[in-house]
Amino acid sequence: MSTGSSFSSETGTTRGPADTGGINTYKGEERALRADRLGTPGLLLSVVAASAPLMVVAGVMPTVFGVMGIVGQPLLYIILGVVLMLFSVGYAEMSRHVHNAGAFYAYIARGLGPTAGAGASLVALVAYSAMQVGIYGILGFEVSGIFATYLDIELAWWIPALVSAAVVGVLGWLKIDLNAKVLGVLLVIECALVVIFDIAAVGKPGPEGLSLHAFNPETLTGAGLGTALCFCIAAFVGFEQAPVYAEETSRPQIVVSRVMFLAVGYAALFLAISSWALTVAAGPGSIVGTSLKEGPGMLFGLTEERLGSTFTDVLHILFVTGMFAALLSFHNVVARYAFAMGREGLLPASFGRTNRASGAPGTGSLLQSAVSVVIIAAFAFTDDNPVGDPTAPVLRLFTWMGNVGALGVILLMAAASFAVIAFFVKRGAGRAQAPRLVASALAGLALLTIAVFTVRDFDVLVGSGPGSALHLLLPGVIILALVGGLVYGAVLRKAKPEVHARIGLGNEAFQLEKAAESESARR
Repeated sequence: MSTGSSFSSETGTTRGPADTGGINTYKGEERALRADRLGTPGLLLSVVAASAPLMVVAGVMPTVFGVMGIVGQPLLYIILGVVLMLFSVGYAEMSRHVHNAGAFYAYIARGLGPTAGAGASLVALVAYSAMQVGIYGILGFEVSGIFATYLDIELAWWIPALVSAAVVGVLGWLKIDLNAKVLGVLLVIECALVVIFDIAAVGKPGPEGLSLHAFNPETLTGAGLGTALCFCIAAFVGFEQAPVYAEETSRPQIVVSRVMFLAVGYAALFLAISSWALTVAAGPGSIVGTSLKEGPGMLFGLTEERLGSTFTDVLHILFVTGMFAALLSFHNVVARYAFAMGREGLLPASFGRTNRASGAPGTGSLLQSAVSVVIIAAFAFTDDNPVGDPTAPVLRLFTWMGNVGALGVILLMAAASFAVIAFFVKRGAGRAQAPRLVASALAGLALLTIAVFTVRDFDVLVGSGPGSALHLLLPGVIILALVGGLVYGAVLRKAKPEVHARIGLGNEAFQLEKAAESESARR
């Protein structure tokens, strides 16, 4: 075996000699992410942490039950789990052929063309940034509540939000394997506490007993079904981030696809059982009214009845740490998207550099931290009463940004499904690939349907009143990002065709440049 670097045109992965630690040394060691930092456990914990399971159980589930009146939420998670499994079939197969920190936009570029990839890159950057920044609102609300309850201190929500942004920014500069350990510890603890509640709820059911009514298909009827689809699919967000870390994993052809299926299966099972446990504890006939009245406090009230105040206090703390884990996970993803875009010329070249000490995409991390601080500050300055009424940032920052991000991710998944089909058809896909292409087509159509429902019901999602333009302006953020990215891609195609041709190629582009320079020097 040669001691020089080897390149696979199939995967677009560059492996350096042993003494470089797997770093692409072409034009300096900062052009590639550090390889072999994550195995299956580390990658699985990193992507599942983005879904913040405890935040979903305490925040999303009561909203779907109460505001949307969907008692059959457990069944909805199973249905969406099937849709996302279908999506993962083609997406996972694509991950075996394309290793790029740009994930969504790289896949879309390889299937639907570089201009489409440019559009997807900006959508991904905006969507994941919005989802991360939105969590700062609810985290600030919860921390200020903890200070008021346990320390009798009034604390403006934006203070813990800014402190969290600073801590996340520091961790974003460190090694990804250290980040994975932080995420792993927080995730395992919060999931364990939710499982304990689930067992307690089944062991001590509410007045209607151990009912399976929530799995009855008739419970999915109602005007709020379309809105509930968006909320519930957002609870799965994170599994699709696995390919973002492909360049940093050991055996990416195997690990990335394995983690995606494990993450979707885990999320569907965990969410279905936990939402069913809530219906058992409160009673299927009472769950809508109780959720509407108590909101996120419902979980903690039901927990205190069964497991006592000490356990509930610990659950409150883990609610916050779970949100912090999600913040860190989204931060890492956005930083890597920015790195991939900088490496390929979609952003300034400085974004395509990594921190020499840790191998982390430092400039992208700084960008995400700066964006977070600016948006938190903007919402803080416009908050009428940040100390006395911290509900305002929850309703605005968390709800607005969270749903904008969810819409963007749904559209990216739909586009990626069709990109998978185009990619393999171009390569002369035979009968062996036919089942994967059919699965991708079904997933793409289902995801497009969910996106249509999401846009149609956006006024319900963000709670905008009659006459408000928010239901148009907020989805417009994603549409503007898409159009802006497509126009940018078209301009690059005319003005800088060499940059346009590089979109989605990742390390492969630099290997091609190296070969061209070597050929030129030889001549």
